Amino acid sequence: MDRHALAFLTPTDAPRWKRWLVYSPLARIVIFAVLLALASTLASLVLRDLGWLAKGTTPLQRGLAEFLARAAPALAAYLLLVRWVERRRPSELSLRALAPYGLAGLAAGTVLFSAIVGALWLAGSYHVVGTNPHANWLPALLMVGLGAGIGEEIICRGVLFRIVEEGLGTWVALGVSALFFGGAHLANPGATLWSSAAIAIEAGILFGLLYHVTRSLWLCMGLHTAWNFMQGTVYGIPVSGTRADGWLVSTRSGPDWLSGGVFGAEASVVALGLCLLVSAGLLAQALRRRLPVPPLPRRALAAAPLPPSLPDR
Repeated sequence: MDRHALAFLTPTDAPRWKRWLVYSPLARIVIFAVLLALASTLASLVLRDLGWLAKGTTPLQRGLAEFLARAAPALAAYLLLVRWVERRRPSELSLRALAPYGLAGLAAGTVLFSAIVGALWLAGSYHVVGTNPHANWLPALLMVGLGAGIGEEIICRGVLFRIVEEGLGTWVALGVSALFFGGAHLANPGATLWSSAAIAIEAGILFGLLYHVTRSLWLCMGLHTAWNFMQGTVYGIPVSGTRADGWLVSTRSGPDWLSGGVFGAEASVVALGLCLLVSAGLLAQALRRRLPVPPLPRRALAAAPLPPSLPDR
């Protein structure tokens, strides 16, 4: 394993108390959670004072407020964690990589979800019944596109996957971040245990492996944003149970395991199957490049010097 695959390593000269209370994976996750709670509270107070959360706001104001509430606190808390606690530059959020990786993620998300819709159409489940050129696309882009894409990827991949991987290794980190991602959607409208399990497997594992292979949050954010935008605003399919206002007015027929039901196409076996194929490709690349990170005890044991050999008698 290339030690530089990990963004942060505990300084070797750090005192014991600092290793546990500041630098340990659990401590940094707790620190991020506290920073996120403080930043979210501050953002809510500012937005409330501006009147952007009131009932009479325009859809654009509401969309901008939701974007700021979802993305800004997570980004601020993450940058504070990285610069203040880990004392490093956030290479996973390098501004030089924003354009190439962000655009690549947007393209990948567009192609992937279009392939899912195409498969549903071929299976006789997806039907376009009209168009809606006046769809309110900008608030949707801000809220369920960029807001969710930035905020959720920072929390689930930048914090949970990255930091758990440092302590418990790649496979545990992949499972923890995927389960958290799926569980976070249990409270959505129309959610079931199946829909959350599907999201955990198809998206949680996919995004985790994507970050693992590329070490870029921009790529994950771009794919996440395009996935949500294409699903709701382009194809008119509910996004994780949230009603869609799409350019295409569509319906889906057939059993829920095929169509995804009221939750949307994310709960369809078609989405599950195609995303698993992409995840398998990323996994093969990770294994070929020997990228998986062992748990910390195994890494420490491998790095320990061998005892001197006894001279031959």
